[in-house]
Amino acid sequence: MITILSKQNSVVNDFIAELRDTNIQRDRMRFRRNLERVGEMMAYEISKTLGFHNKDIETPLGIAPMNILEEQPVLVTIIRSGLPFHQGFLNVFDRADSGFTAAFRHTKKSGEFEIHKKYSTIPSLDEKTVIIMDPLIATGKSLVLTCKEILSEYNIKELHIASIIATEEGLQHVKAFIPQAHIWTGDVDNELTSKSFIVPGLGDAGDLAYGSKE
Repeated sequence: MITILSKQNSVVNDFIAELRDTNIQRDRMRFRRNLERVGEMMAYEISKTLGFHNKDIETPLGIAPMNILEEQPVLVTIIRSGLPFHQGFLNVFDRADSGFTAAFRHTKKSGEFEIHKKYSTIPSLDEKTVIIMDPLIATGKSLVLTCKEILSEYNIKELHIASIIATEEGLQHVKAFIPQAHIWTGDVDNELTSKSFIVPGLGDAGDLAYGSKE
């Protein structure tokens, strides 16, 4: 299942428009905050699909029956561009455990590239609802690698994948290899460059958030 937030008019579209805007991107703090705000909105949408149970809450004047989350999901983020996006989710799921992983592209002489995992620190995910966050899904290869490794190691109860901008190609790749996941994205673009950059996209989210890398 794939949910595209931009298909319904909401303030999320304003945040994504600012993330794409080359003039607003110059304000690095605002760029990070917009990543965070999209994360908050997406966390709210995902929360509607999670399990709830009734609990009586004692107030100063009586008892209020409330439907509350059965459990907090575990948040797994692909760094570095995913960090502000992750913070938005953590603002909503504020008691959630978090995991972090990193992958990088190794480009061959032919111009093709392979994905290698570089770093990972993840809590136990057995019987947990897991949300994996990657702001941009271009080819989807690094995301599939991360998901496959996690699924091979843990018995996950429910898997959600969250992104801000994805490509049609990337979504189809993830859907083909991780069919059990519910994929959430803010918007979908149709084009990839020869170097697998999303067009029109928004540029390099990590560089825009934290500065250019060597």
